[in-house]
Amino acid sequence: MSTPVSEGVTKEVLVAGSGPTVHKNASVTVHCTGMLTAGLTKFWSTRDPGQSAFTFNAGVGQVIAGWDEGCMTMCLGEKSRINMIGSKGYGASGFPAWGIPPNAGLTFELEIIKIK
Repeated sequence: MSTPVSEGVTKEVLVAGSGPTVHKNASVTVHCTGMLTAGLTKFWSTRDPGQSAFTFNAGVGQVIAGWDEGCMTMCLGEKSRINMIGSKGYGASGFPAWGIPPNAGLTFELEIIKIK
């Protein structure tokens, strides 16, 4: 069951975590699979060959808004599905290199594997 995170962002917990919660400016490392919400077509995964876990600073705009907002509600070890409207993803520009059209809704499965 999805719960609202913010306007245009929802979260469904797939595996509950048991560690600390992500906080603003924390260095967060995640495994992630990104999909277009329409059809759940995968466009990127840290688990694909040649890829590795992704690290960013939470809550400071280093990633798309929907990621920031979703991750700030997660804790260490948690795996959740974050759904977002286009304006919380790549917006009107989309991300053509990954096949993401303008204003596309996005779904990410995120697993928090490290918080510093």
